[in-house]
Amino acid sequence: MARPKPSTFDKQKTVAENRRARFDYFIEEKFEAGIALSGTEVKSLRFGEGSIAESYAEVRDGEAWLVNANIPEFSHGNRFNHEPKRPRKLLLHGREIEKLLGAVERKGMTLIPLSIYFNSTGRAKVELALAKGKQTHDKRHTIKERDWQRDKARLMRERG
Repeated sequence: MARPKPSTFDKQKTVAENRRARFDYFIEEKFEAGIALSGTEVKSLRFGEGSIAESYAEVRDGEAWLVNANIPEFSHGNRFNHEPKRPRKLLLHGREIEKLLGAVERKGMTLIPLSIYFNSTGRAKVELALAKGKQTHDKRHTIKERDWQRDKARLMRERG
């Protein structure tokens, strides 16, 4: 029997975060995936460089791929430096890939990366979310709710 996964992932150092994703999508389910990286990509990430703001994930030929993630070239890299926006393979179990593929094909959901981080063992991981896009009125409701929470906190501070 498989070991149960913790409800929250063991994030030690967050490198890149997709903050816009929580505003643009309803997050249904989260997955933790490893990334197949070259040496200079790992070094760039360790220096805190990288962006996943416009990236997404897709399932092709039974494998998951992170597309359009920008990890800039390593400054001290030589001719073996990597290409910044190349597709990177995501390391997931076969059952997880099938589940993601089924949700994307049948339910019209999207795979978006929420963050790239290093776990406690020093491995680079991606927090991947199965998400459904928000309509404009949903986004307005999110803004309204966020403003109300801020005003409520301000009122509570003032009244002590």
